[in-house]
Amino acid sequence: MIPAKLKKGAHVRVIAPARSLGIVSGECRRIACERLAEMGLSVSFGRHAEETDEFCSSSAAARLEDLHEAFADRTGDGILTVIGGFNSVEILAGIDYRLIAENPKILCGFSDITALANAIYAKTGLVTYSGPHFSTFGMLKGIDYTIEYFKKCLFQNEPFELHPAAEWSDDPWYRDQENRKFVKNEGYWQIASGAAEGRLVGGNLGLLDELKGTPYFPDIRDSVLFLEHCAEHEVWTFNRNLQALCLHPDFASVRAVVFGRFEPENQMNRPLLERILGAKKELAGKPVIANVDFGHTTPIVTFPVGGRCRIEDGGIELTAF
Repeated sequence: MIPAKLKKGAHVRVIAPARSLGIVSGECRRIACERLAEMGLSVSFGRHAEETDEFCSSSAAARLEDLHEAFADRTGDGILTVIGGFNSVEILAGIDYRLIAENPKILCGFSDITALANAIYAKTGLVTYSGPHFSTFGMLKGIDYTIEYFKKCLFQNEPFELHPAAEWSDDPWYRDQENRKFVKNEGYWQIASGAAEGRLVGGNLGLLDELKGTPYFPDIRDSVLFLEHCAEHEVWTFNRNLQALCLHPDFASVRAVVFGRFEPENQMNRPLLERILGAKKELAGKPVIANVDFGHTTPIVTFPVGGRCRIEDGGIELTAF
């Protein structure tokens, strides 16, 4: 099931299925609204988006209410999540998946939103999107690449190729918008060559591991997996989580794996990654590309969970539908 694409004049609802809008500064909100307005999008906010408890979130009931209202609202064309966090998984069992299937629309976010996006795709077949949060658009500098691929994925129907960003950053931009630190991008790492095509599934590796064995884990057969790892977990956690995913009964039919950029705090480098991946016999014969612009560094691409991906000669083409 493919949601209608955004266009100028579209309306997006901002909801907080993980952490609260209350932790996002007024300046960041203002800039984000301006960025979206420049794309021709108007914005409204879920009724409970500002609520903040001891977990910097709101009750599961409040988050479910905002999610359901966002999908049921006939005046809305898309949904953006505020930010990531730690507790989107709490609401999965309470979601009205029939309501979502009957009111399909774009849902976009990343990190903790991996749980929500993949659960909706698994339960309804609705293509969802891993891409910037509402708060991401509050970035003053280094945002152009993110906006470019947000538009390519969510405003157009044509297939598009991914190309490496010229530079990237892992600095706390939300604390200091002016004094940014950017690093020249060395490009994609082609770990294992080859060609492959399949349904694109993925997001945060740790969250996908947590969904295994539940009704909310997506079908990974004949898929191209996009996986990212956040700095809150060490390299050995990445190794463990990846091995656990490799042991899934359907992993044998996975056609290719693409890894997002690791944060410097992970202390991952190409030789270490090649050693980790080379030890996994389950990856033998599959094309593998790493250091792609998604995950917890900036900028990031937007990609469709449930869309199509083609890999050839180290290049990546997406069909977002």
